[in-house]
This record gives sequence, structure tokens and C-alpha cells, in this order.
Amino acid sequence: MGNKVWNDKKRFIWMLSILLLAAFIVTSGISYQVAHESLSEQIEDNTLPLTSDNIYSEIQQDLLRPIFISSLMAQDTFVRDWTINDEQEPEKLVRYLKEIQQKYNTVTSFFVSEASRNYYHSTGVLRKIEDVSIDDAWYFRVRSLPTSEDYEINIDTDTANKNRTVIYVNYKVYDFDGNFIGVTGVGLAVESVKKMIELYQTRYNRKVYFSDRQGNITLRSEGFDGASTLQSTQGLEKLATRILTSPSASFSYLRDNRTIYLNSRLVEEFQWYLMVEQDEVLAEKKLLTTFWLNIGLSLVVTFGILLIANMTLGKYQRKLEVMASTDKLTGAANRQAFEEYFTRSISHAVVESTPMAVVILDIDHFKQVNDKYGHNIGDLVIQSAANVLKSHLSSADLLCRWGGEEFLILLPNTNASQAHELADKIREAVAVRNIKVNGNDINITISCGVAEYRKTETPEELINRADIALYQAKEQGRNQVVLSY
Repeated sequence: MGNKVWNDKKRFIWMLSILLLAAFIVTSGISYQVAHESLSEQIEDNTLPLTSDNIYSEIQQDLLRPIFISSLMAQDTFVRDWTINDEQEPEKLVRYLKEIQQKYNTVTSFFVSEASRNYYHSTGVLRKIEDVSIDDAWYFRVRSLPTSEDYEINIDTDTANKNRTVIYVNYKVYDFDGNFIGVTGVGLAVESVKKMIELYQTRYNRKVYFSDRQGNITLRSEGFDGASTLQSTQGLEKLATRILTSPSASFSYLRDNRTIYLNSRLVEEFQWYLMVEQDEVLAEKKLLTTFWLNIGLSLVVTFGILLIANMTLGKYQRKLEVMASTDKLTGAANRQAFEEYFTRSISHAVVESTPMAVVILDIDHFKQVNDKYGHNIGDLVIQSAANVLKSHLSSADLLCRWGGEEFLILLPNTNASQAHELADKIREAVAVRNIKVNGNDINITISCGVAEYRKTETPEELINRADIALYQAKEQGRNQVVLSY
């Protein structure tokens, strides 16, 4: 299965490479040919949109990266577990936020808890969010976003440094049952984004700026000399409505008796329009240079996209493999993973003439725990038992959640006596463990059945013998280990 997934991944990367390179080369070639026939048409319909596409591709890496980071934070199991468990040891979350900020080079990282309204920052707990504070209106705005919207982006003053303006990505956080538990995210300094815009302008020799959906110029370089809105920009007054109602469009207009070509594109994640302008005079001089520059940048962008795609696919491939082989509640192997490992272990035991044993164990009177405390507490009891089991196993051993409150342990290079001894140690460790939940002290015991593999039997027969031994342990009073002979 792993080889098939890897081969599929390689085929996808190659297909994506060919499609991206072909698209960039064909588009650039057509643009150059058309330019000889009509420079104005070339700029308005081809060159400028292509430049806009290239800049948009870089935005995917530069400006949209904080959205991806915030999404990872919102889905992080540590953040959700820490919040659900009453926000104990705040220094752990502060350290986590600091590591996020350092790792991804953001200017800030934060988490606001719905339960405590504490504003956790990479430098510590700054304050509490207040309903009546204008400065905290953003939090309640994010909390009230429709179910289909998980985040918002806004420009605001840095909570930890009032002298700095930050582009925030505010992402809603839900617990494992889908309940809202807070808002997390990161921020980019506006100054850094302005430097990005200046870099785009220098690289492509175009004017680049952003407008919101109302026509307000939101981000621009330091040397921007235009008006503060599209509606008040000379020559754009009559085009502003068309720009703001089209996801992508190309226009030309007169400003200071010069023809200016404009390409607009809605960046949906930001709900801002990317505006790229080109002066006709400069276009005539830079036509050929632009063509070769587009080809070169296309290769760079293609490589960047492929690199990101490869990293993303690899990450999600590993995540899917873990999900496919691991029990979600306990982190133990599931039956599918166990069967594969079991088959290999039996083959190894036969070839190497080494012993192998299995232990099947069951939590005693677990139904009473569920009936008395509820299934959520029952799940915590199962998790606690699984943690005890893991602490007694080596890296070669395999713990599998066999079903419900029942576990199976596979012990390579272990004979019946050794397996019995280990099972008894586990049984004692579980019996003395005290689980405290909501002021309740819960003590559990386990019953175990142990069987050593016989070369003449099938895997099913081995497990069946261990299962019979387990039932004997139950019948003999529970909280004991029975060895199958």
C-alpha cells in the first residue's frame, strides 16, 4: 500500500510539473507573439494578467502562509487538549506560541480562551478579553462568524506593542466535539508586507497595491502616490464599480495624459483585490525583457509550487497513514495495523525459531463505569489504561485496541513465562492506579489471557487460545492472569 501511495504521489508531481511548465511556456510564448501585433492588447489582455498571476502565486507563499499557520494552530491537538483540560500550566501554551512565532518568523502569535477570556501571547498572559472593550471587538466578531467561515483577516494595532500595526489572521478553534473554545492566530507586520509589495514592484517593474471590497486602498508601498480610494483616483472613478464587482478584470484608463493598464484580481482568502498597474511607455521598452523574465520566474514559481506540493502531500500522506493504522482514542494500533505486524512477526518467529506470545486483556466491570459515570469518563478510563500498558512495553512490542475496553499485546521474542510475568506486572500497575475525574476516584482492574505461539497453529487459533484464557480469568474472579497451555 505504501509503495502504491508513493508511486501515485510521484505521478501527480510529474503531471503537475508538466502542466505548470507547459502552461507558463505556452502563455508566455503567445503573449510575446501577440505583443508584436498589438502592444496595447498584449498588455491589457496577456502580459499584465500573467504578471498578476505570477504575483498572486508569490502571495500564495508570502501573504497566505499565515492562514496556513493559523489553521495548523487551530487544529493542533495540544492547543485543544490544553484548553479542554482547564488551561493548566499556562507557561506550556506560552512556550508553544513562542515556538510558533520563532519557527514561522511571525511578529506575533496568540490564543484567546472562550472559557477564561485570557489573552495568551508568546510573551505571556497579557490580559483578559472584555465584552465592553472596543479593542476586543475583533474577538466577538470572529466568534460570531458564520459556521462556514473559520477565520478572518484584519489590520489592527499589535496588542503587545501599540506602536506597531499588524495584519492578523484570527482563526476559530473548536474542541473535538465541534464546540467553539477560542481564537488563535498569527500576525504579519504591515511594514514587512509593504516591503514585499516593493519587492514585487522592483521585480516586475509594475505598480502593486491592494484594495478592499469597498475600494479603500489597504496596503501599498512607501512610494505609492495614488489616492486613498479607487473612487477618488484620477481616471478610475468610472471603473471602480466594475472593478469591485468582478473577481478578475483588465482595464486601461488615462492618468496625466498617459495610458495606464490595470489588472485586478480578487484574493478570496483576504477578500482584497490585488491591483497591478503598468505604464504604456515603460511597457514598450521592457517588452522583450519582460518575456524572458516571465519564463525565468515561471520556472522559479513552478519549482516553489512543486516543492510546497511535495511537502504538503508528504505531510498529509504520513498523517493519513497514521490515521489509517492508529486507534483515535488511545493511540494504540488498530486491527488493520495489527494484522500486518502480526503476519510479519509470525513469519519471523518461524524462520528464526524464536518465541512469540500474545496477551489479551479486558477492563473488569467496565460497563458499570460507563453506567455510573457516562461514556466520556469511560473513554478517559480506557485512555488511562492504555497509557499504563504502553509504559510497560518495549519498542518491539505492539499494543492494539482489540475492541471496546479490550486490548491485545503482541510480544515478539517472548515466551509464555515472560509474557505471563509482564502481564502480571501490567495488571498490578493498573490495579494501583487511581484515576481522578471531576472529583471522583476511579479504580479499575484488568483480566488477562496469555498464549505462546505454536508453530503448528494458525494466527486465529493462537488468539482464540488467549481469548479462552481471558474468559477463564474472568470466571475465576477477575483481576488475574491466566496462561494458556
